[in-house]
Amino acid sequence: MKKICIIPFLISVLLLSACGAVNVPMNTNKHQMMNMKPVSGKETNSEWTTPKTINAKQPVTISILIMDKNNKPVKDFETVSTKKMHLVLVSKDLSYFAHIHPIFEGNGLFKITTQFPKAGDYKLIAEMTPVGAGDYSIENHWLTVEGSVTPSEPIKPDANLTKVIDGTKVSLSFDGKPKSKKNIDMTFKLIDAKTDKPITNLKPYLGTVGHAVAIDKDVTQFMHIHPMYVTGKGPKVTFMTYFPAKGVYKVWGQFNVNGQILTAPFVINVE
Repeated sequence: MKKICIIPFLISVLLLSACGAVNVPMNTNKHQMMNMKPVSGKETNSEWTTPKTINAKQPVTISILIMDKNNKPVKDFETVSTKKMHLVLVSKDLSYFAHIHPIFEGNGLFKITTQFPKAGDYKLIAEMTPVGAGDYSIENHWLTVEGSVTPSEPIKPDANLTKVIDGTKVSLSFDGKPKSKKNIDMTFKLIDAKTDKPITNLKPYLGTVGHAVAIDKDVTQFMHIHPMYVTGKGPKVTFMTYFPAKGVYKVWGQFNVNGQILTAPFVINVE
């Protein structure tokens, strides 16, 4: 059974090995970001149930029981970004990333069936908001997928923060060098790679123009980041974020391009 940190909605920054977080609250009338403030808490616990043996590329059902601090199942959860729970799956080497949504079955219990692409260790990070709580809660769990583990490449910052993914040229930029413990604007720009024209018809994804997740190379810090403005069509989507510590991070931006969810990964160094 694991204790977690409570994080107000908009941006979640979790030290996965200990409680400690920073958030950016949002003015919901103007959809603009306000000032950061530190938050912490120990309001929920969780129990994770998986098969004893998990094999790569095979369906696996995962159950997550969310309980209050008295170990009683939480009765209901707020719908945040169109879902009651957001579940991020990453491999230990950060080569694999998935953002999925378990089904709430009532009385604190969520379930989902998914699969993992290869053998190795994976961290599962669940984010949800119990009804009546003003903050997100975050639960995390490690599991091992059986099989022969292939050597992983070192996680190194990208030399070029522009890449083409599924026909879309995506660029990542910051208002200055990324620095820890400082409010930073992080902007994705999307261009049609074939026509070289800006993409200006982005569709909503989970109720907003885009989502971003950042995790450090040691998989100890997690950030779920929402855009500064909920609505927008592109080609630029800006997020205000806050890196709690120096180090190398992998960032995934997610956008709805022509009805398909585009996931754009970048590795950056935060000074």
